[in-house]
Amino acid sequence: MKFNTKTIHGGQKLDPAYGSVMPPIYQTSTYAQTTPGGHKGYEYSRSSNPTRTALENSLASIENGNYGLAFASGLAAIDAIIKLFEPGDEVISTSDLYGGTYRLFTSIFEKFGIKFNFIGMENASNIENYMNDKTKLIWVETPTNPMLNIIDINAVATIAKKHDILLAVDNTFATPYLQQPLDLGADIVMHSATKYLGGHSDLVMGGLIVKDKNLADRLYFIQNASGAVCGPQDSFLALRGIKTLHIRMQRHCENGKAVAHFLKKHPNIENVYWPGFESHPNHHIAKEQMKDFGGMVSFTTKGNNYEEAIKLVENLKVFTLAESLGGVESLAGHPASMTHASIPKEEREKTGVVDSLIRLSVGIEDEDDLIADLKQAIG
Repeated sequence: MKFNTKTIHGGQKLDPAYGSVMPPIYQTSTYAQTTPGGHKGYEYSRSSNPTRTALENSLASIENGNYGLAFASGLAAIDAIIKLFEPGDEVISTSDLYGGTYRLFTSIFEKFGIKFNFIGMENASNIENYMNDKTKLIWVETPTNPMLNIIDINAVATIAKKHDILLAVDNTFATPYLQQPLDLGADIVMHSATKYLGGHSDLVMGGLIVKDKNLADRLYFIQNASGAVCGPQDSFLALRGIKTLHIRMQRHCENGKAVAHFLKKHPNIENVYWPGFESHPNHHIAKEQMKDFGGMVSFTTKGNNYEEAIKLVENLKVFTLAESLGGVESLAGHPASMTHASIPKEEREKTGVVDSLIRLSVGIEDEDDLIADLKQAIG
């Protein structure tokens, strides 16, 4: 089954009760048992729910995995991964990453004795310099948030396998429409399904997908024991969103390309970050491991001026100034004061998250309207 078909049919089956084409919303916390332990596969909705199961099967299908797990948020999914480890273990993470992930790593798990090494991974061989017998996980975002750096998943997977450690890839920006990390050697794929998978800015959810049964069982145990699961209504909405992922991503990519090229030519714009440019570092890797270059574009205004950047995002009319990304509507954000505010300024600026940086989630509106909006806001 090819990807476009998987988004609609992958892992799905008709409802056995009435043949419902869409999985029903099983809005229940518990299930009747004929005798203690005698049930039809479900006993309590923290452990499992038929609507969530349908979503988890879909997640596994579109990422070419065997097991999917749906969580209450992307951070809850990441939390479950780090709970695989013990005090004294170490994680190597890309240094350019979502601020919430950085905060979870440093403000929560470092207190429990897990050490995080944040490094640039544009050259995968750099990872070897931080590897030791305590290293248990490599954490990768690609494209990264918000600088859109590209990391060679296959090269990192080779290093992880050499040292017999896990590789987890945050695939939120790319989605499985553009790249499938499990096929490139990753052990775990993570999604903030809030973003492109849901696609309509109406839910908060996370997902994990793996191939290995033992790893899946360990994560399922953590999910059930910790309880950070999503509800059936959000599961239904995410399933509905996934069914149009392929056609939405086509338009996101088309509009992202148009916006990136417009910004690159504008005299008041200093730098534009978009992996589709031949001048972009690791552009050749993006071409190899991605189907297209996505709908995320970041840029800086001339002079690294905080006030100018704030004025620009406040003047936008079609783009909405808001947190998050991946919805059908175009969004603009100021990472230094919004999504990445939890990262200390000195650390932020090492990775390029300066005060003049603006991140765009380019939606599926008409590209002429989006460019006209940027033109009037930039001045």
